Amino acid sequence: MPKFSYIVKDRDGKTIKDVVTENSQEQVVAKLQKEGYFIISVKELVAMKAGAKSAKKNVRKYTHMGTKLEDMVSFARQLATMLESGVPLIRSINVIQSQVECKELALVLTDVKDRVENGASLSQAIAKHPKVFNTFWVSLIEVGEASGTIPVVLGKLTFYMEQQAHFNSTIISGMIYPGVLFCVCMGAVAFFALFVGPRFEAIFTTMHAELPAFTVLVLGIFKFVKANFLLLIAGTVGGVWSFLQFIKTYHGRTMWEQFLFNAPVVGGVYRLIIVERFTGQMAILIDAGVPILYALDIAERLVDNNTCALIVNDIKEAVREGELLVAPMERSGFFPGMAVQMIMVGEETGELGKMLKHVATYYQEQVETYMKRFSTIIEPFMLVFMGAMIGTIVLAMFLPMFNLSQINTGA
Repeated sequence: MPKFSYIVKDRDGKTIKDVVTENSQEQVVAKLQKEGYFIISVKELVAMKAGAKSAKKNVRKYTHMGTKLEDMVSFARQLATMLESGVPLIRSINVIQSQVECKELALVLTDVKDRVENGASLSQAIAKHPKVFNTFWVSLIEVGEASGTIPVVLGKLTFYMEQQAHFNSTIISGMIYPGVLFCVCMGAVAFFALFVGPRFEAIFTTMHAELPAFTVLVLGIFKFVKANFLLLIAGTVGGVWSFLQFIKTYHGRTMWEQFLFNAPVVGGVYRLIIVERFTGQMAILIDAGVPILYALDIAERLVDNNTCALIVNDIKEAVREGELLVAPMERSGFFPGMAVQMIMVGEETGELGKMLKHVATYYQEQVETYMKRFSTIIEPFMLVFMGAMIGTIVLAMFLPMFNLSQINTGA
């Protein structure tokens, strides 16, 4: 009869390793599940050696290097499904690792699998890779391990990440079209400045035409752009690079956030995006059973906004001193009144996680609606802007010809 090595965890979280003799791997799994163990790995000893030899011959090909949100969504969904179906943890990770298209994630999963095989818990193993698995992941997996509900927690995590992916896609889609139109407009202006303007100026010079002040102004701008084109490009790139470096600093990031918050229209939408992010993260953490202080600590680090992080820190300290969540939230003045009222109801009814989820969903829908309207409104505005820019240039170029024709007609 074949021999199988297994790694399991008992109800107290203790890791147990042993070798048993059974007719098949399925019988080993069924026996261990019946005894109440959480199965990490079950391997046939002979098959493991053969598999190791053949694995060396396979050369993996990856479609991309860095880990994307879509990769994490796929990993969480697949792992939740396989664990829920009774597939051992090591085998689940091994199967997923062999299919991922991201090189970074494949290497990370290999290391995670090795650590788990050596007795580490899944949360401890993924905590070694904070670039891929942030505190949010580690905390939720840790709660799932403690409660024996890893598949359920992974399901909640998958749903949250799918919502975030859709939300981010909506925001990006709303910004792409205006950005493309603006670049096309600037490209047209550059084309006129570099190629069309100089030719018209040469024609006017040969005709000894007296140019209107408007045409002189436009041609002067074209001359300046052409003479300093590379300098202007370098200055723009340098300015953008300097700005990006500045907002990477804590002080610069905070100043930029304050500018966005105080900007008309944009500030309100930006605030709703941050509120949605905070409440969405808090909802899944509390719903998974994470203590509220620990959840606030995680949200403070993951909200990705210095202004909101300071507010969350104040809320955390107030809760630590015995206050309810809603009181410091209301004092901060950062959260909309409706969000505060719904969270108050959630605390009073013991349904805080559910209410936070409703708040996050509501503001997500509000932001998505605004972005769709913004995209619809900005399209005709950008078309009018492009038409005005190009029309102004065309008018400046042809105005001297109209004057010449009038002079010739008068003569």
